[in-house]
This record gives sequence, C-alpha cells and structure tokens, in this order.
Amino acid sequence: MKKNPFFCGRKIQAKKLKKGIKVTELVEEYYQAYNSARLNEACRLYAEKMLNPKKDVTIGITLAGALTPAGMSGMFVSMMENGFIDFIIATGANLYHDTHFALNYPLRKGEFMVDDTTLYKHGVVRIYDIFLTTDTLLRTDKFTQKILLDKKAPKGAISSSEFHNYIGKRLLKEASNPEVSILAQAAKYNIPVYTSSPGDSTYGMDLASYNKGLYKEFRKKGEIDLHINPNLDVIETASIVMSAKENGVILLGGGSPKNFYLQTQPFLWECLGLEKGGHDYFIQITMDSPQWGGLSGATPSEAVSWGKINPEELKNTVVVYSDITLAVPILFSYALEKAKPRKKKNLYLQRKKLVYDLEKEDFKRPVDWTPEQLYKKHQK
Repeated sequence: MKKNPFFCGRKIQAKKLKKGIKVTELVEEYYQAYNSARLNEACRLYAEKMLNPKKDVTIGITLAGALTPAGMSGMFVSMMENGFIDFIIATGANLYHDTHFALNYPLRKGEFMVDDTTLYKHGVVRIYDIFLTTDTLLRTDKFTQKILLDKKAPKGAISSSEFHNYIGKRLLKEASNPEVSILAQAAKYNIPVYTSSPGDSTYGMDLASYNKGLYKEFRKKGEIDLHINPNLDVIETASIVMSAKENGVILLGGGSPKNFYLQTQPFLWECLGLEKGGHDYFIQITMDSPQWGGLSGATPSEAVSWGKINPEELKNTVVVYSDITLAVPILFSYALEKAKPRKKKNLYLQRKKLVYDLEKEDFKRPVDWTPEQLYKKHQK
C-alpha cells in the first residue's frame, strides 16, 4: 500500500498528566497542536538552534506592551545572566516601569472591573489589573531627574543605548533591588538597550522637561544639554546585525520595537547597498493577526518580501498567538533547562568598532549609485 505523504506526521498521543513534570517534558510531550504546538516549535528553535554555541547567533529581543509592570523584568534578567540575550529593543514605557522594581517602588495586584474615576481620586493608576500610585511615578521621576542633572550625566547627542546604560549604572550603584532590573543588569553585562521612540515614555518626558530652553528669556537654572539621537540607534543596531555570523530575534508583541529590529536589513541593503541576506531566526509571540494590515501582525513570510527575513530560513520562523505573560515563562524556562549558558558578547563595549566597520563598508560604495542599482544588487 502506497504511503500517504500527508499522513506521516507525529502521532497525536492522549497522555495522562503526572506529578513533578519538567517544563521540557510538558512542552515536548503535551504541546501537540494549535498554539501549544507553535510554542513547542518556538521553544525548540530557541534552545536547539538560536542558542546552539556552534552557530554563534546574535540574539535580539523586542518588548512591546506592558510587560515589566506585570513583573516580567526578572525573567529577562535570567536570560541575560545566561548569555541568552545579546541586545534589547523596548518601548520606553517598559524600561521606565522596570525602574520601579529596581527602586522598590510598589506595583500591586488590582482589579480590572473598577471605577477609574474613583482610582484617579485616590491617586491610583491602572494598567488593566495592575495598580500603582502616582507617588511611585513621581518618586521614579525624582530619581531620573536627579541623575540627569548630575555633572556625571552624558552630554550632547547620544544614542538611546548610552542613555539607558547610564541609567542602568546609576541603578546598580543606588537602587535597592538592581538584581531584578533589565536596565541595571544590561549595564552590568554590557548589553545595549534601545528604544525606537525615545520621546514616547516618561523617560522621554523627563528628558524633555530639562531640554526646553528654546527661548532664552524662559531658560531656567538646571537646563541640560542631553539629547537622544535616533539616527545613532539606527546605525548602531544595523552595525550589530551586519557584524553577526547569524541573526535571530524574539519579538514580544509588535509595534515600533518589532519594526526597529527588522528594519536593520532594509537599512543595510536599501540605504547602504550592503547585502546581509535577511535575518535567520524569527520567533514572535503576539495577539495580533495579519489580515488587519498592521506591522504588529505581519508574518515572517511577508517580511521576506521586504528583505527582512532570509527566504531560505523561513523554516526557522515561528509565530505563537498567545498572551506574552503566558508563553514567555514557558519559553524561557525551557531554554534554561535545555541550553547551556553562552559566553556574553558584550556588544555595548563594541559599539564604536562595529559602527566604524559598518561605515568603512559603506564608504566603499560609489557615491553616484542610484536606488535602481542598489535594488538590482539586492535582487541578485
């Protein structure tokens, strides 16, 4: 009898649960279909391929949505400690709320069925079912403003990685709980942290509040000369990708951080004429779907058309449609059980060299090249 080519996959097993099961066994034996199967695939892709020391993959992670208020900072720190994350692109809000935990300013479990007008009158801010007080916000701002006005603060136009590294170093020295902070531990392990829209958070607002001075008659004592230049972020992230042997990413949510990572490839081929071939590994955990046309739900296959994903590596892409707070603890726990710690890349310390190498390659490009010539080169 001829074997049916469509009926040769793994047999679905109806297994009983047992006590004391490990995360690896739970994923490999019980996550057999639907999005549990996609999470199974994501776990194995991360642990067996992206973290394979023989492959030397440079791993980025992007954070969108209110993840740190939900207490997820410590999970990212665990990955950083083991060399499982090499650089980070996050919304500014995630990094700002991460700071509350470092400074031990409380967030508490609340209710989502509540009168928000009453909360407002009591000085309580709500993120769905998480409560924090305006006092937490103001005390965090006070810390931020103090370190921005310090004479040791950086000056002039800097990248967001420099800004976050400075905050992280101050948290390491002054915060009561730096061990659970993304920013503090990123500074400790020389992991660059970027934000794709630096003005879109309280950190951006704090920075703007001391950079007003456009009109001389309104300038106050204490104004500072410190600006985040997004151009530097574009170049730094592209230089990291260009220098990597292979590139992989874990996209948590979508939004601006997702595109800021993926656009490194079009920046290289479309703007600089440098062909990297597209990213090699892609894991996204999202609740967004592609049919609405937004970037957040766009698939890896769609990204191929933009030159963002290597078409030969589509087999190494997975989209898990799930709440991030459900899927990430499983993904990370699986990696910790399955993969060995990796040597840290210390990319923050290599930024200048990587940018130098990128600009050196760009300098070789003929100045009279046209976009059409770049596109023909890309298609080849």
